[in-house]
Amino acid sequence: MAMDSVVQQAEAGWSSVQKVLYVPHTDTEYDRLVEVLDQLIDQVGEDENHPLASLMEVVGVLIERYEDEHVPEITDL
Repeated sequence: MAMDSVVQQAEAGWSSVQKVLYVPHTDTEYDRLVEVLDQLIDQVGEDENHPLASLMEVVGVLIERYEDEHVPEITDL
């Protein structure tokens, strides 16, 4: 499959996907993405072969990135 075709397919489906796959820039967007991850975990569970397993992984990485940049670490006193 040519890359142009892949990009065209992605463009055709993006309006649906962008509701659950985006880089969070605000706490509200972060909170929404955490809700998406919770729903994915409920649906996918531990099934690495589930069709949404890679989406769950990507959403997890986006959340982790946001936390690394915006959530202060708790230090032991």
